[in-house]
Amino acid sequence: MESLEEIKARIEAAVPGAKIDIVTNGGPSQQHSLRVDNEHACDVAKWLRDDPALRLDFCSNVTGVDWLDRTVKKTVKVKKVVDGEEKEVNETTEEKIPGHIEAVYHLYSMTHKHGPVIIRIRTSDRVENACLPSLTPIWRSAEFQEREIFDLYGVKFDGHPDLRRILMWDEFEDYPMRKDYREPDDYEYEPTPHDDVLERAKPYYTPRPQIDGAESIVEGSKPT
Repeated sequence: MESLEEIKARIEAAVPGAKIDIVTNGGPSQQHSLRVDNEHACDVAKWLRDDPALRLDFCSNVTGVDWLDRTVKKTVKVKKVVDGEEKEVNETTEEKIPGHIEAVYHLYSMTHKHGPVIIRIRTSDRVENACLPSLTPIWRSAEFQEREIFDLYGVKFDGHPDLRRILMWDEFEDYPMRKDYREPDDYEYEPTPHDDVLERAKPYYTPRPQIDGAESIVEGSKPT
């Protein structure tokens, strides 16, 4: 299979205006990825699926990644006049990077038996603009997994065919996979009372054996 650099160059030639960055992974997997701008994400995804050499026709999984606001310190060499003499000195600068949420797609080719090629798209921020284009129209296997990211991270996927909660109940508040999520002291807003759950489960109980001289334990009666 082609290198990411070659795939990036071919995408940029095939999808005018697409902005592609290679994101390196320093972890043990060494699985580098392509970050795609949101405006051209669907066009790029369609090209990756349909390109004869790649034919990335299967999306195996989609994951969410939450990035909080952070400050990155960088050390750079600058020239300064020290004691009347120009010298090169180290200077530390700070760069503030706003938070965002990413959706990361792992793509394989069932046709050519190669992969993965990993692409990622990111939101503008974590609050008002936590929106991304849905890639479910390109890979149907992304449907439930984008719903999970919507449910647990609060990302709205534009163009998703059925965007609703999949793990948490409708009345649940907040998004439990976000890094700044704080679990409440109780779950009083849980929609189904616990006693009702137990009552509905009774038909599925395994009957307990009767004990000589005793009433049914299930009924809670004391032995006679």
